[in-house]
Amino acid sequence: MKRNIDISVGEFYHIYNRGTERRAIFSDEYDYNRFIMQLYLCNNIEKVDLGDLLKDKKSFVDILSFSRAGTLVDIGSWCLMPNHFHFLVKEKIPGGISIFLQKLFTSHSKYYNKKYYRTGALFEGRFKAKHLDYDQYLKYQFAYIHLNPISLVDSGWKRKEIVDIEKAKEFLNDYKYSSYLDYLGVDRPEGKIVNRKEFPEYFETTTDFREMINEWMDFETI
Repeated sequence: MKRNIDISVGEFYHIYNRGTERRAIFSDEYDYNRFIMQLYLCNNIEKVDLGDLLKDKKSFVDILSFSRAGTLVDIGSWCLMPNHFHFLVKEKIPGGISIFLQKLFTSHSKYYNKKYYRTGALFEGRFKAKHLDYDQYLKYQFAYIHLNPISLVDSGWKRKEIVDIEKAKEFLNDYKYSSYLDYLGVDRPEGKIVNRKEFPEYFETTTDFREMINEWMDFETI
């Protein structure tokens, strides 16, 4: 089925997908961490086999420091949830997004199906894409993607009804499976996944980023 938007080099996109029938695509911490390693490695114009690196006893830190020949896309933000994911990406070369995601989906599906003794598609069809074609829409995605984990502790978030904002903030500060901590200036291996230089500099300081997040959490100010 043809995608309803064209993907062009130099343009920004919100990429997302979920497990088929809304099933989990991550079931434990290692599932998340393995996907994070592939999120880094699959963004490479050359093929790199994570299995080979793991057989060579390469650590999580080692793998996220692996020297890549060149990247297919620029990633501005990302978030992994139990049954879906969100990426903010910029197309870097023709077909880069599709090549990157095909490698990522294939790798994770083979791993997950083997580990959990399942067969068939893991993801719900082709990846979904929204073209972020104006500035405010692009900036909003930095909030939307990073705030997604709140739904794990507060079902009212998507209805703009966060019950306990302080609890939500604490949860985000402890959530490892997104680029949120990287924007707060936390020094960690996952920080190498994001290339902020290729996105508008909306947040000159970590305070700017935190204030933007707080504004979106306090919906009455929007």
